[in-house]
Amino acid sequence: MQANHNYPNPYSARVFNIALLAFLLFTFFLSPLAIAQNYPQPVKGVWTLKDFKFHTGEVLPELNIGYQTLGSASGIPVVVLHGTTSSSQSLLNPAFAGELFGPGQVLDANKYYIILPDSIAAGKSSKPSDGLRMKFPHFDYSDVVHAQYSMIHDGLNVKHLRLVMGNSMGGMQTWLWGIDYPDYMDILVPMASMPIEMSGRNWMLRRLLIDAIRNDPDWHNGEYSKQPEGVKRVSIFFSVATNGGTQALQTKGDTRGSADAFVDRLGRDWNDGDANDLLYKWESSQNFNPSKDLEKIKAKVLAINSADDERNPPQLGVMERELKRITNAEYYLIPASDKTLGHGTVGLARLWKDQLEHILKRTPLSTCVSCADAALVHY
Repeated sequence: MQANHNYPNPYSARVFNIALLAFLLFTFFLSPLAIAQNYPQPVKGVWTLKDFKFHTGEVLPELNIGYQTLGSASGIPVVVLHGTTSSSQSLLNPAFAGELFGPGQVLDANKYYIILPDSIAAGKSSKPSDGLRMKFPHFDYSDVVHAQYSMIHDGLNVKHLRLVMGNSMGGMQTWLWGIDYPDYMDILVPMASMPIEMSGRNWMLRRLLIDAIRNDPDWHNGEYSKQPEGVKRVSIFFSVATNGGTQALQTKGDTRGSADAFVDRLGRDWNDGDANDLLYKWESSQNFNPSKDLEKIKAKVLAINSADDERNPPQLGVMERELKRITNAEYYLIPASDKTLGHGTVGLARLWKDQLEHILKRTPLSTCVSCADAALVHY
């Protein structure tokens, strides 16, 4: 296994896809933010795992996991996980990183060692479009978490984490981090997610998206010569149906003409991702189900959702029921307004960063007494 740092041209324009539509929505509804970067330039790298075995039993001789870090490796280590169709790069924007990682902010990169991994099939991690196409091993969220743990624990030599947090897919993976590695972190902050089996409207629409890709006449079982045009249409449809916020979308499209202009802009700004990569990433959520193991979580949990989240509707009462099974858990629900973005709301860190700061202050720094490598803990 080896780490390669400072690779060239880390993220091409193709990384922009439906997860970043949430940030487009942000730019439509809110006043412009200063674009000056207030946090350090990230250090980029790739960690290579040899003979990585997936949950299916498939083995990949070399699995690359891309990542970015901000701050010094001697700082307090935290991990931040991205959503389904984006990469670590999507987190480095004014509404998220600009609210968290700057001087004096809650995760000030002068104090914290911020680790932003790429999921499998995202960023600089290995993906079907590297050449294997549909012969690429089929992965799930547990495979992603295990590969990222190897990169962080073995590649970056981080023996304990202060915090693991993530949004959407990253939020779902945060639950698994707490279950699979219960002694490895002090705090979990899963956002825009629920700790139950993939189900309901969330899975129904994902299933329809998956079926649409597989049945696209230009997909050819993954052996296409050009990207299937239908993938763009169904991806935008999925995003508008499950993201953006009811009030915010109504404000932007309060007439048929303005609604048409909004949709037209989404189509123009779309930059096609690879259809096979998208398919694998959506399919990777299908067996997500942390509910049976929630009692294994030892870390302090702050779950954050938004009241207008289309994929994780609070009226189901899931969070209130499931969090009772965790020893030390609390829940913050962001109120809905015409300034929130539904499932994309947690991308606006200003709406929840105070809650994050409070839990960091209230949770003692771990001495990692139960860790075999306690002497190597960063803090």
